[in-house]
Amino acid sequence: MIDPVRSYDEPSDTLYVNFERGNCATYLGLSQQILLGVDAERRRVVRLMIQDFSVLANRSDLGGVRSFPMDALEEMSPELQKLAMRLAHSPPVSDYLTISTYSPGGAVEIPMITLNTEKLLARAA
Repeated sequence: MIDPVRSYDEPSDTLYVNFERGNCATYLGLSQQILLGVDAERRRVVRLMIQDFSVLANRSDLGGVRSFPMDALEEMSPELQKLAMRLAHSPPVSDYLTISTYSPGGAVEIPMITLNTEKLLARAA
């Protein structure tokens, strides 16, 4: 594993965090804007991609950090959902994202994701 290399593409407002050299065989979406680039053979994350980064990284009007529903999980098979959640809860991804749940009525749990903007912006290229 290499030190994470961050790069920001301003025209597309996309932040990339590359954890390893290698090919992303597939992308697993945690939300519509947050995707994990996964080496399918090794089942490891090689890249974190955050689209609409400037919007997602801004604090809310109430002054707090923003959390987003992990709505892209619904589009995956149960096996891929488990893989995505395992990868999201494990380093190095868990250094940049926090996974939690929101329970609006107590019975239903909605998985949520929060960006660690301080870590994501540290030494961003």
